[in-house]
Amino acid sequence: MRKPAGTLIVITGSMFAGKSEELIRQVRRALYARKKVQVFKSALDTRWDSAAIATHNGVRYEAVPVSSSAELERLVEPDTEVIAIEEVQFFDEGVVELCNRWADEGRTVIAAGLDQDFRGQPFGFMPILLALADEVIKLRAICVRCGQPASRTQRLVDGRPASWDEPTILIGAAERYEARCRRCHKVLHAPRNGHRRARRTSQPPSTEIAEQQERLF
Repeated sequence: MRKPAGTLIVITGSMFAGKSEELIRQVRRALYARKKVQVFKSALDTRWDSAAIATHNGVRYEAVPVSSSAELERLVEPDTEVIAIEEVQFFDEGVVELCNRWADEGRTVIAAGLDQDFRGQPFGFMPILLALADEVIKLRAICVRCGQPASRTQRLVDGRPASWDEPTILIGAAERYEARCRRCHKVLHAPRNGHRRARRTSQPPSTEIAEQQERLF
C-alpha cells in the first residue's frame, strides 16, 4: 500500500486575524475523519491557559505545551497522522526541518503563527516555513483605527506605538497589541530605509538562517 501524500499547511497573518480558530477548525475536521491527531503549542504562550489553545473570543482546545523543537520531536507518536502546532514562530528554527520531514513522511502538519513581527518585518524563520508549505492560509484582521483589512500587528507601550529597538518577543494580547492596516501601523524610531538594524531579539541570526536554508534545499 502506498503511503498517504503528506502536506504542510501554514496558517498565518497578524494577531486577531483568527489563526487559532482556523487551527482548531482544521483539527476538528481531522478528528471527524478519524485521524490520530496531536496538538502542541509553544510553552512561551501563557496568555490564557498553559495547556490549551485559546482564541480571542474564548474558544479553547487542549494542547501540549513544548519548549523546543527537540521536545516536540520526542512527543510526537509514530502513528500520529495529523500534527498541529500553535504559535509556531516562538519555536527555534529546528521546527522548520521537523515540519518538512513529517510532511515528507506522509503526515499532515498544520502550523499557525505570525508572519511578521511588530515592526512589520518577517518573523524569524517564518518566510522559510511559508515557502516550504503546500498550502498557506493567510488571514487578515480588522484595523482598529480605520476598519480596513489589517495585516500587521501594532505593539503599544503605555498606549503609544513601541520603538523599533524593543525585543521581538513580548507575550501579550489586547492590552499590548492591536490589529492595524499598513497605513495605520506605526513604529517609533524606525529606520528610514525600512531595513533591519541591530536590536535585542531572541530570533536566530541571519547566518544561522542561511545555514538552515542550505540544509533544507
